[in-house]
This record gives sequence, C-alpha cells and structure tokens, in this order.
Amino acid sequence: ADAGRSRFAARPRVSRAGGVAVEAERLVSSVWVLLARSRSMGSRCGRVCWKWGSPLRRLTGFSRLLSTAVLAPQICVVGSGPAGFYTAQHLLKHHRLARVDIYEKLPVPFGLVRFGVAPDHPEVKNVINTFTQTAHSDRCSYYGNITIGKDVTVKELQRAYHAVVLSYGAEDNRILGIPGENLSGVYSARAFVGWYNGLPENRDLKPDLSSETAVVLGQGNVALDVARVLLSPLDILGKTDITEGSLAAIACSKIKRVWLVGRRGPLQVAFTIKELREMINLPGTRPLLDPADFTGLGDVVKDVPRPRKRLTELMVKSALEKPGEKEASRWAAATKEWGLKFQRSPLEVLPAADGKQARGIRMAVTRLEGSGESARAVPTGEVEELECGLILSSIGYRSLPLDSLIPFDPKLGIIPNSLGRVQGTPGLYCSGWVKRGPTGVIITTMNDSFDTAQSVLEDLQSGVLDLSNTKEGFKSVRSILHSRGVHPVTFSDWETIDAAEVARGKLAGKPREKIVDPQEMLQLISH
Repeated sequence: ADAGRSRFAARPRVSRAGGVAVEAERLVSSVWVLLARSRSMGSRCGRVCWKWGSPLRRLTGFSRLLSTAVLAPQICVVGSGPAGFYTAQHLLKHHRLARVDIYEKLPVPFGLVRFGVAPDHPEVKNVINTFTQTAHSDRCSYYGNITIGKDVTVKELQRAYHAVVLSYGAEDNRILGIPGENLSGVYSARAFVGWYNGLPENRDLKPDLSSETAVVLGQGNVALDVARVLLSPLDILGKTDITEGSLAAIACSKIKRVWLVGRRGPLQVAFTIKELREMINLPGTRPLLDPADFTGLGDVVKDVPRPRKRLTELMVKSALEKPGEKEASRWAAATKEWGLKFQRSPLEVLPAADGKQARGIRMAVTRLEGSGESARAVPTGEVEELECGLILSSIGYRSLPLDSLIPFDPKLGIIPNSLGRVQGTPGLYCSGWVKRGPTGVIITTMNDSFDTAQSVLEDLQSGVLDLSNTKEGFKSVRSILHSRGVHPVTFSDWETIDAAEVARGKLAGKPREKIVDPQEMLQLISH
C-alpha cells in the first residue's frame, strides 16, 4: 500500500473538481498492480489478496464510473475545417474522457480542404481520411447545417460546454480599395476558387471568361492555383473533382494568357517551389519571364534560406537558361501562356465603353526600398496599363467577427488571444486563421491547433475550467435548435451525401461530382 501511495503521489492531479474520484481510481489501480505482481510471484499473501480481490475490482469500476461522471469535459469546436478537426483530434488523444462536438455552418465538413484546395491536388485532400477517423470516435460528434450566431449563440454554447473553441477560419477576402473594383469581370480569387470547388455561396458566380487575357493580382499559391485552373487542358481538369458547371464554363473559355502581378520583386514572391514547378510543366503552356527581372539574382540568393534559394534558382533557370530540346519543343507548340510581372501596384480598374465591364488595369510601377522579406514597394511615378477582361484579386483572406460580445481586432482580422486563449473570456479559445491570420499551409494550421488544444488541456488540469459545474453539451443545444426549427446534419448524414457524390463522379469518370446546392444535400438525407 505504501508503494502504491508513493507511486500515486508522484503523478500530477488532473483538477480540483472530482479530485477524489481520480485519486481513488489511481490508488486502487496502483494497489491492484501490486497484488497482481504478488500473485505472479506465487506468494501466499498474494494468493490470499487475489482471492479477496473482487471487491477491489468492483471498487476500481466504481471509481472509474465516478471519475467519468464528474470529470468528462464537454468541449465545443466551431468550424469543421483543418483547424477544427486538428483541435478536436488533439483533445481526444490527450484527454481520455473529453467529449468534443464539432459545429459547422454548411451541411458538409472539412472547410478549405474541400472548398479551397485545388481540384488537381488530390494528395492534399488525403488529410480528410484522418479527420474522418476523428469524427468516428465515440467521443466526437459532428453537427452541420448550424450557423453559430444565428441558430445558436456563442453565449448559449458557453452555457452548454466547459470550453468553446472558435475555429471558423476566414470567410471574407481583403479588398483592393481602388476605383473600378466593382466592375463586371473583377472577382476575388476566394470567390473564384469557391466557384470551381463547389462552395455553395459561389455556385452562381458565372465569371466572364470571354477575353484572351486575365490578370491575377497577387503572387501566392492561390494565385498560381487559379492561373493553373484557367490554363489547364480539359482532359486534366475533367479527371478531378472540379464542379460540373465550372468545367463546362472553362471548356468555353477564350483565355489564352494569364499575368500574375506583384507589388515587389522575385525575391518576395509568396508561392512555393512545388506550385511554380507545376506551372512551368503545365501541358500546352509556356512561361513568359523577363530575363531583366532575374539577371544577377544568382549571387544575391547565396545566403538566403534554402527554400527561398531553390525557388529563386528555378525562376532564374527558367528565365535565363536555354531550355532543353524537349522543353523547347513543348513551349513552341504551346497555345497558352502565363507570366510574372513584378513591381506593379494596382491603381484603377479601367472600364469599357459601356462603363460596366472591365477592359484593363492601370498600375503604378514601383521600386524596392530595403531588401529581403522586409523590402517595401514605393511608387516611382511611372504608370503602366494592361489590357484584360478578367481580373482576379488574390491579396489575402480575412476573418470576420462572429459575435459582438467576442473580442475582435478588425485591423489584423483575428481574435486577440494568448496561446489560443481569448483575451478576457475564460473558457473561450480560438485556433487556425481566426487565431493567427490567413497564413501558412495545412501543417501550419495543424501545429497551431495543437497549441490551442494544449492550452485547453492545461486549463482542465489546473482547474481554470471548473468541471464541478455540470454541462450537458449538445443535449441542451439540441433543445434550442429544435425550438428554432433547425435540423442538424450528422456525420452519418454527411457520409450519405459523400456516397452520392462519389457515385455521380464515377459516372463522369471523376473522383466525385460535388453537390453545390445545400437544399439538394438536405433533401438527399431527408431533412
């Protein structure tokens, strides 16, 4: 018994609430291990104790039951994208009693993995398999078709759960703030991506693809994604999960040239080498890279971090070196082209004669002050115009406030927080883009979400989150939703929708044919 107490005492206590139950279970478990060892050693004492061990076994079961009843934290995650699922995954893995409910505005889960990842990047979407495993946990539930702030408030969630984690991402885009931005033919890259990926709110976008030249303002991975989709051969796009409507529109597209415009220079581009290599090797296209933009950069990049060095070297090679025979032949036969324009800042979208349609863009020529990542673009006074009928603004996403009672920094577009703990609001947390801003890739979001989940676990262990106050979780939310006529979609419902999409895709030779109308989704599951 002394050995058991010593072993128990060395362990940290989980929380003040329900401590007796946990201590009882640990002490009983420790003694039980000692008895088992004594029995295996054949000692008479061990055999006697084992014989009378049934009450002890029952006590173990009782302490576990008591522990579960008192210490099962009810946690709610708002948003079912990567941030939401990674937060839930970490909580479930590192707290054996935690119950996590994931809420989503749309009927279908997975956020930007479903609606943001390019259709020709199926390998990135494999993370859905991991999220599905999380959703199948008997301590995790998914509830779609619920708009937080409308169908149920954050305050109501806080009354139902011990902790609420906001992981709802960035639902808006940054605006250019220039004249002509609202002309027909000008779209945000976010809306364009949502259109070809089947985001319900963008299903009726109908972008004008009737001109030969398109301009993408921005030089990040999203900018390269939209350029690649615009220029990709139909036989490639037709084998992806791009939506039926957008594939038909792109089939009729007259766009032959895409310019990707950046305010700064080649050393400040935000895209990565993988996406650049895909563009360089895109069948039926050739790159338009001005050698003057890259002359002398080989020496400059010697001391920069390796990823930036490799990226710049690939641009320099493509712009300055003579292509190989095979590549030269492919570029000569290309019917479409794309290029990078550096040190150009948009000033105005130029209207056509009717005053409604965009016909081009006026840009300020800039020079750089400083160097590296911190270099600033400063106007030189020179102006340049570029004729185009399609302009896509890819200058970043932006989070929106969910509730007036939740702290929000409109300038940074984030919820002010410390390691995911929302400032001044105990029990409220955030993860993902709404926590740090719309930057990074999925692995960045994973680490960020794990950090927030760890903060929740620490607060559970320290007693900051009071588990002695019983919370009913979705049980109490269900009654609220019922009273407001809201019908949640479960993960099982999603799997019915998923199966229907896969079946439709099979008929078209695609991985899936996405359903883009939420009402059709709900009818499919008899809601």
